[in-house]
Amino acid sequence: MKLARFAINGQILQGILEKGQLVVPFAGTYDPNEVTWLPPVANFSKMIGLALNYQDHAAELNLQLPPHPILFNKNPNTLIGHKGKVIAPRNIEYMHYENELVVVIGMKCRKVKAEHAERAILGYTIGNDVTIRDFVDNFYRPPVKAKGFDTFGPLGPYLVTIDEVPDSSNLNVKTYVNNELRQQGNTKDFIYNVPQLIEYITEFMTLEPGDMIWTGTPKGISHVHPGDTMKLEIENIGTLENQIVEEKE
Repeated sequence: MKLARFAINGQILQGILEKGQLVVPFAGTYDPNEVTWLPPVANFSKMIGLALNYQDHAAELNLQLPPHPILFNKNPNTLIGHKGKVIAPRNIEYMHYENELVVVIGMKCRKVKAEHAERAILGYTIGNDVTIRDFVDNFYRPPVKAKGFDTFGPLGPYLVTIDEVPDSSNLNVKTYVNNELRQQGNTKDFIYNVPQLIEYITEFMTLEPGDMIWTGTPKGISHVHPGDTMKLEIENIGTLENQIVEEKE
């Protein structure tokens, strides 16, 4: 199933995508073009990000492959939904998108072996880990400020249940800016695949239902500006679209 959260007529609803419409059981059917999209995951205790998890992206940044997953906390203040506006701060040099497969956990779990990891997964969505490169340096990596601005975590449009994504290690990833293809990769180039990440994280941390793992981005980051529209596609998941606007005084 493709599950969506949205607001309409003063209500927050959860619907299922069926034949291009958002169906809320026993409540009605809604046109996706007439709703305000919300992040598809509302209740969670944490979001864990991967600073580097594609071999080609590490090469793009001229960084060595990490000997273990490089984790950071992605903060909830960053979250916005599909079609929401990303607010670009003034007087910055280099701001870019990061198209990421996001794993959504379905049960409380600890010390999960990789071979059993799929049992812990509810589904997947798309995350855009927007980053300002100005604030990335060798002292504090990954930096909180570079990735922590309000609106710097577009998420959605759907939570796609695991039965519709049979193989998370072979999904095409594409990013368009103003309909120009800027980024293209495949999750087969993960340094650490989803089961390996779940095993690594749950070895020391309990994951709860709704918790998310942002799995990193492939090669192809580029500078974006106010007025640009970012469209992030992941095979079998959907397309996450957000426009960038300039911060007001």
